[in-house]
Amino acid sequence: MSVVVQKYGGSSVADVSKIRMVAERVMRTRQRGHDVVVVVSAMGDTTDELLALAKQVSASPERRELDMLLTAGERIAMSLLSMAIRELGGDAISFTGSQSGIITNDRHVDARIVEVRPFRVQDELARGRIVVVAGYQGVSYRREITTLGRGGSDTTAIALAAALGAEYCEICSDVDGVYSADPRVVPSASRIGTLSYEETQELAEAGAKVLNAQAVEFAKDKGIAIYARATASPLPGADPAADGTVVRLHPPRMPGRVVGVASEKDLLFVESTAALSDLAVVLDELGVSGKQLRHLAGTTSMVVSRENLHEEAKVRGRLRERFGDKVRITDGLAAVSVIGAGINATFAQLRRGSAVLQDGGLAVHDIATSSFRITWMIDRAELDTAVRMLHRTFVDDRGEPTP
Repeated sequence: MSVVVQKYGGSSVADVSKIRMVAERVMRTRQRGHDVVVVVSAMGDTTDELLALAKQVSASPERRELDMLLTAGERIAMSLLSMAIRELGGDAISFTGSQSGIITNDRHVDARIVEVRPFRVQDELARGRIVVVAGYQGVSYRREITTLGRGGSDTTAIALAAALGAEYCEICSDVDGVYSADPRVVPSASRIGTLSYEETQELAEAGAKVLNAQAVEFAKDKGIAIYARATASPLPGADPAADGTVVRLHPPRMPGRVVGVASEKDLLFVESTAALSDLAVVLDELGVSGKQLRHLAGTTSMVVSRENLHEEAKVRGRLRERFGDKVRITDGLAAVSVIGAGINATFAQLRRGSAVLQDGGLAVHDIATSSFRITWMIDRAELDTAVRMLHRTFVDDRGEPTP
């Protein structure tokens, strides 16, 4: 039988009644003749509640202990779902990330998967069981429990799908796919039926709450199709793009075609005149990962997401102690990005987006580009306005793509 991997987010398993609904959906998938592996996030706001509890005990919790605490949420969800499946007559067994063979590097809070050894999962599938796996977690090569950072349950699901040679991986949440922007900010945002791996990775890197960038890399490497769907939707039919978003290898779109606008709100902009090698050593010691790093004429600049910065006071203190006024951290900035294949084949889209922001009275502090993305750094308070401006320009009023 073909293997199908399904992932259910925290809102999909927020209470017992929703867990029962998920169990029924899993059983329907099994009845279609598939071997089923289910990956679950923690129930509802459990992770946030555990993190808040840790902050009551310590203003700067040690990262290893945070991992030990936060992984409890997924273990609760996996065992309850396994029980619910059994109540419906299914034969289910639950595994933690380490039991299912998710091997990571030695970073806590934002570990990366380096290998998947799904031997126990395969053994249980061969026995006809449904395997329920705790998402967001793994075990390092030093046998330390680790967590995978934002979107970690997606990463777990797609990494397992790749390792098991799954037919597809279904990512289920409370929304029916990937949208051209956050519908809470842009009411006219529309569901995107199909995305390439590259477009999806850029959306994730730019802050869209869609799929994890590393997760998409696993899918791309093994050619695994990803179906992003609503938990309440029917099982995928002949055309899964009709009521969800399908991510797979797709022919390139016309160059310059923007598929979506993504944003990231809580960023720190770091500038330093210290030696890059010295700065990099300290940042690695502190477990800080930056992006959009540039080094030019003796000055290094990079963007750090506060979402993955769990010891900000410690980081600021160490940088101040080590480098003094050679490091400057600017708070209050955000990033807005437009994503599309061939978007930077010419400078037309860069000029167009910059002019829209300038005409709207928004100050641009920095610009970065890649083959699929243009990102503007702006004042945090103006982020939603910028998202609406760029969505109206590039998506709502879509003209002919720029060659």
